[in-house]
Amino acid sequence: MSNPVPEAWRSADDRAQLAITLADAVANNLRAALEVRDTATLAVSGGSTPRPFFEALSEADIDWAQVIVTLVDERWVEESHPDSNARLVRTWLLKGAASTAQFVSLKLPGSDPFAAEALCESSLASFEYPDVVVLGMGTDGHTASFFPGATTLAEALDPTSTRLCLAVRPPTAPHDRMTLSVATILRASHIYLHVTGDEKRDILLRIESGEDGDLPINAVLGRRKDAHIFYAP
Repeated sequence: MSNPVPEAWRSADDRAQLAITLADAVANNLRAALEVRDTATLAVSGGSTPRPFFEALSEADIDWAQVIVTLVDERWVEESHPDSNARLVRTWLLKGAASTAQFVSLKLPGSDPFAAEALCESSLASFEYPDVVVLGMGTDGHTASFFPGATTLAEALDPTSTRLCLAVRPPTAPHDRMTLSVATILRASHIYLHVTGDEKRDILLRIESGEDGDLPINAVLGRRKDAHIFYAP
């Protein structure tokens, strides 16, 4: 028998329904932001999990021309590369009406992300206080590009940092990365964690029970108790 999930989580019986529910929540946040400001900011995660969420969100009734979208983290590869998160976002989210949104890429010209940090931070000026951040999580407990054992991990996880983004070299995962800092993520008005599958559920349950507190995802969940966990098997 699978472990029950806490009542505070938003759960669904299947991933398709979860994607729709999450898209509705994010769309409501973006519309609310646009009621008080000229633009709204959204940072999303890559990987395989968010594709149905992207498709559902792309159909939301939002003034997309006033929305600025970026990634929580990006592999340092060209957009034509199959591992590019920007490619994923452009294919599945920025289509139809959502194609009018402004996209800020974390991948800049050049082969060295560490040399591009200052320029990337400049391009992310509108994300100093993001409206919505949607995170994913790996089975090692990483979120964004906060990989255990990665270079610059301590700086990336410093909640007092003034850095908007940092370059990261994972110890095992392919490609150098550019990632939002945890400080940037923690300043978001709304934080969502979108996870699927028993293994990731069990990681989060261990964290909630006081175990595995040193996993990178807890750098967010431990400080933002109002973060929303969206889960499906």
